Amino acid sequence: MTSQEDGLRLWAISDAHAGTDIRFGRRSLADAITQSEDAAGGFEWDIAVNLGDFSGNQTPPDDEEGRLVFDQYAAATKHRREDFYDIIGNHDSSRHGEPLQWWFRKWIDPTGESTEHSGVDNARRRYPVNGTWEHYSFEVGNVLFLMMADRNDLPPPIGRGERGGYPAGAISGETFDWWREQVRANQGRIVISCHHHMVQGTTVASGLNEGCDGGYHGRMPDGAPQGSSFIYFVDGEPDSGRIEGFFDETLRATGRPAIDLWLGAHTHTHPDDRTGGRSHVETRWGVNFVNVSALTRYHGVRNSIPMSRLLTFTEGSDKVRVQCYLHTSQYAPQGFYAPSERVLKLRHSFAGGQETP
Repeated sequence: MTSQEDGLRLWAISDAHAGTDIRFGRRSLADAITQSEDAAGGFEWDIAVNLGDFSGNQTPPDDEEGRLVFDQYAAATKHRREDFYDIIGNHDSSRHGEPLQWWFRKWIDPTGESTEHSGVDNARRRYPVNGTWEHYSFEVGNVLFLMMADRNDLPPPIGRGERGGYPAGAISGETFDWWREQVRANQGRIVISCHHHMVQGTTVASGLNEGCDGGYHGRMPDGAPQGSSFIYFVDGEPDSGRIEGFFDETLRATGRPAIDLWLGAHTHTHPDDRTGGRSHVETRWGVNFVNVSALTRYHGVRNSIPMSRLLTFTEGSDKVRVQCYLHTSQYAPQGFYAPSERVLKLRHSFAGGQETP
């Protein structure tokens, strides 16, 4: 049995688009895992959150791509498959009318319902999950992670059509209610919310029309292009402002931020991009928002610089160090990119605890 008494090193990754990069001979997810575990040029991490878009298909993903993701996860030699905590992105969605999100539930499977295909056994997790594929939580010491699925399986404009990722983000009313109640009930903890998308107006290119007009996402006329770079639908309502309103109301009522961190991705770009006047790491309503960006190099060639984030929580400290790791040398030498490093303030000091053996 080990513990997190010295701290927690959280690796945040997303947007591998494995089926796209493999056509160019690149194993986007496997390469990143191997780089992180490399004794010479890698870095130490305890657990990882993968924020979606495993698939590179413009049509709903299939079993062939599921096996591809499974095989690339097997590149990990120093970590268990269960050290990765996954959520679904818009490209991972099954078509409306098919069994509900069957591909993600079969091949990615954060709750371990399909162990024979996904390789995930919840009983082997150091920090077991509670909930469903659509929304679940887990705890590391006094840190509560709230993992929320994108619901791009609904018909347009909320979800995808016959072709295209249909990038506007969506969560169900049930997931929103679950998230809000979890936040309210855990104000004494460090709370980290994870979704494939960012919240409107928080980080780079997350404003109305910025996703498509900026060339980050394909313009699907029947797929709410104006909301292509953030969670645009909540319980089927477009541009509802319910998440933003909750953050604002909580801050006004209590004088404190509702949560500590929001981790998202979806919009691929380079580390110094400031479209909309915002960087990848910003603070609004007292909440720290981090767009971890993408591992892919070839899905959206104009904007895709493979990178990820390492967040380091130190025992007894109310600060978290956020580092940007470049997985290729396209933009700058492979490795940590110092200009993007930030130190963020949390509502509480980190207190580690015992993990499950």
